[in-house]
Amino acid sequence: MIRIVLVDDHPVVRAGLRALIEGQEDLVVVGEADGLEQALSVVAAEPPDVVLMDLSLGTDSAGGAEVTAALRALESPPEVLVLTTYDTESDILRALEAGARGYLLKDAPPEQLFGGIRATARGETVLAPSVAATLVRRTTPGASTVTDREVEVLELLSRGLGNKEMARELFVSEATVKSHLSHIYTKLGVDTRAGAVAVAIERRIIRA
Repeated sequence: MIRIVLVDDHPVVRAGLRALIEGQEDLVVVGEADGLEQALSVVAAEPPDVVLMDLSLGTDSAGGAEVTAALRALESPPEVLVLTTYDTESDILRALEAGARGYLLKDAPPEQLFGGIRATARGETVLAPSVAATLVRRTTPGASTVTDREVEVLELLSRGLGNKEMARELFVSEATVKSHLSHIYTKLGVDTRAGAVAVAIERRIIRA
C-alpha cells in the first residue's frame, strides 16, 4: 500500500483528491496539510511514501517549493510529487531544485496521476509532457534560453524592482544585474524592462 500525504491550501481540492486516490486499491491518503508547519507535523506523525504537493499555498509564507525542500531535508524524507496548475520555467526549476521527484499538472487525467504516484513511490522521475518539453528546450544546444539566474532576474523585474533592489535580493553587484539584463534583452529580442517581462510571460518563463 502506497501511503500519501496531500499538501494543498484548498480543502475542496484535497477532498476531491482523497476521494479520487482512495478509489485505487493500492493507494491510501494518510494525512493532509495546507502549509509548511502542518506538512512537517503530518509527515512526522504519519510518514508517507509520497507527498502530493501544490506549489501555491495561499497566504502561507512558504510556497510548495519551500515546503518540498523542508521535507526533503528530513532524516527520512518522503518522495515529493508536485501537482499544480503552473507550468512556467521558474516554477518547474524551483520545484525540481528543491528536491521534487516529479511534476504533474492538475489537468492530468486520473490514470496519469495514479501512475505518477506509483512511479514516484518507486523513486522514478515523473514529468507532465509540457514540463518535459520545457526541460528539453532548456538543454538543447544552441537554444537561446535564459539561465536559471536570468529567470530569477525576470521574476524580480515582474515585481517592479530596480537594479539596486535586485542586486540586494540576489547578493550581487549592480553591474552584474545590468549584465544579466543585457543578456536577457538579447535573448528575448526586447530593449525594455516591460518588454522583457511581457515576453517572459508570453513564453511561460515566469507567471503572469
